[in-house]
Amino acid sequence: MELNALFQTSTPVIGVVHLLPLPPSARWQGSLQAVIERAVQESVALASGGVHGIIVENFFDAPFTKGAVDPAVVSAMTLVISRLQQLVAVPMGVNVLRNDAHSGLAIAACTGAKFIRVNVLTGAMATDQGVIEGDAHRLLRYRKELGADVKIFADVLVKHGAPVGSIVPETAMASAVADTLHRGLADAVIVSGGATGEPPTVQDLAKAKAAAGKMPVLVGSGANVDNIPQLMQSADGVIVSSSLKRWGQIEQPVDPHRVGQFMDALWASR
Repeated sequence: MELNALFQTSTPVIGVVHLLPLPPSARWQGSLQAVIERAVQESVALASGGVHGIIVENFFDAPFTKGAVDPAVVSAMTLVISRLQQLVAVPMGVNVLRNDAHSGLAIAACTGAKFIRVNVLTGAMATDQGVIEGDAHRLLRYRKELGADVKIFADVLVKHGAPVGSIVPETAMASAVADTLHRGLADAVIVSGGATGEPPTVQDLAKAKAAAGKMPVLVGSGANVDNIPQLMQSADGVIVSSSLKRWGQIEQPVDPHRVGQFMDALWASR
């Protein structure tokens, strides 16, 4: 996959819109209009700050289900993304947490979003939702059935999780990347730290890039103005959220000033 064909740059910055709680999540506040207004503000802030893509997540729906989300979540995310695409021109993506890739793909196919993020595409991960198993077989068949040119960006050794079974630490990253790309047929892989807001190590990124070859490797968490020069030495792009929020706090909305600072730091590093 050529990132340039999707984002008009070979090193894209993908900002994240964390949706306020959706129905029927534990913290749902009863107003979908409030969810839409916050998403509009954040997407406009990201696009005007110069990001190359935006991914929309039901982040504040925690605690998440490990299986299929409620149909109301799918409906709400479809409405939100349709609205955002009327306002910003950058490519949009979808991440239905925790791992409902089928719903993400359906939303993308119906709204024209260009990519989805899948936390577990292959293998099995022990998470706070229990054991989540990848299902690349059904997902790739579903994409074929829909006739949708939606790219699949898949996490490897995803954050907030640990691989099930015995692994060799020295080769775990390379093996996970190879399986995700060549057996799971992902279009790009994502490497994160251990939790939201934590960056991957430079060593893990280097191992992932060596295993991926010409296929794209994206930083999935923890990027900020201070570490982006180092992280991009072994990555082809970055998904960034926490450090673009007001005061760098995850529950706050996106801060346009911090978006500009991040983009400046990225360009300065080149």
